[in-house]
Amino acid sequence: MGQSNKLGVWILTALVVGNMVGSGIFMIPRSLSEAASPLGVLLGWLLTGFGVLMTALVFGNLALRKPHLTGGPQIYAKELFPRGSHAGTLSGFMASWGYWIGNFAGNIAIITTFASYLSTFFPILTSQAELFTFGNNVVTTGNLMTFIVCTILLWGTHFIILSGMEHAGKLNFAATAAKVIGFFLFIIIGLFAFQKANILPFSAPRFDEAGNTIGLYGQINSAAITTLWAFIGVESAIVFASRAKRPADVKRATVLGLLIALAIYIGISMLVMGMLDQKTLIASEKPLIDAIETVMGPVGGQILAILGLISLFGSTIGWVWLSAEVPYQAARQGLFLPSFLKENKKGLPVYSLVITNLLGQLFVFSTISNSISNAFDFIIFIATLAYLVPYFISSVFQLKLVITGETYSKMASRITDGIIALLSTVYSIWVIIAGTADIKTFTFGVILLASGIVFYGKVAPLRLKTEKELS
Repeated sequence: MGQSNKLGVWILTALVVGNMVGSGIFMIPRSLSEAASPLGVLLGWLLTGFGVLMTALVFGNLALRKPHLTGGPQIYAKELFPRGSHAGTLSGFMASWGYWIGNFAGNIAIITTFASYLSTFFPILTSQAELFTFGNNVVTTGNLMTFIVCTILLWGTHFIILSGMEHAGKLNFAATAAKVIGFFLFIIIGLFAFQKANILPFSAPRFDEAGNTIGLYGQINSAAITTLWAFIGVESAIVFASRAKRPADVKRATVLGLLIALAIYIGISMLVMGMLDQKTLIASEKPLIDAIETVMGPVGGQILAILGLISLFGSTIGWVWLSAEVPYQAARQGLFLPSFLKENKKGLPVYSLVITNLLGQLFVFSTISNSISNAFDFIIFIATLAYLVPYFISSVFQLKLVITGETYSKMASRITDGIIALLSTVYSIWVIIAGTADIKTFTFGVILLASGIVFYGKVAPLRLKTEKELS
């Protein structure tokens, strides 16, 4: 690939921001308001921002010190063990498996948010008219219509990608431009419509399902877990590291993209809390639209809804493609099932794309018996926890390099990178523990991650073959 076809720091930064600022910006303000008071939300953002910044610096350091290891943070798992060992193969496979699960589960969060914003024009998507029941579940007209819309978007995106990446790339670029315009308009209007009374009391207790009081620490804990979803995608520049003009651009883009996204998220989430009273915000299925309608009426909501739909459509294209690329690239390195190597005539990983979307379809069924907001909340917890495994592994690998001194010639750099890696590791462990405190989330997360063991037997021989070819 010629230098003219390589990605510069600004393109890489745009990839990071574009992938990070997706469905979360539209639904997280509601989730956060339910989880914490305004003070808890703000502190949760700052805590998560600091933790993810440490992880972003780890990604950047590894891109500089191990530029040949590209394809995503999960690739570092096999480097924790001797080359060609079963332990390295198993860890690489499980990390890739978890990262893949996080991707296709996260896609459904974007798709369900798309359906939520489409209800602005088609209220039938929120209809509570009962159609039928199965077991203890009641299926409403809105649930069924949401399921149909999500299914169409998922498989429509599937065929757009199969038509060629050039076509899909143009659609994604247009959607990103619309996203920037929409957020700019929202921030300008929100500054004038902000009402201090809506965020008062600034610090107040929240209550769990049993009616127990949740203090500020508990609120920060819940908010930090929820806000972590907003930062998924911070590793995007790492995934595209092999296409970067310079390894240093990957680190710059990762950190810069993170800071831009953090500013957008904090600004919009706090503005929404000031535009809607807390009860209204917690009950909202489309908080940004409801907020803008308080100022501009239905017309403002419709304009923002259109921009939101375009933005979410673009995010769906990007993440569905990335989700299919993860197991395909892992398979090329002998860390995933060999069947995922199958390509079509255009060189697209068609088998990986089909399987990824079939599994995603299973998550779409969650919209049948749950509201859009409940489905979103459940999915982001499962997806986020699945992502944390590769993030944790990356931090541990950075610690390994620091301890062994590999790639280092100066002690000062080792100390600095060691502190960063340690903070990132501690943060990852804390979020994993906090995020799995709920037994339902923990059980589903463990089942999804452990399910990969069933297929490992088909991966090990491929890995050994790949190692021999590289030798």
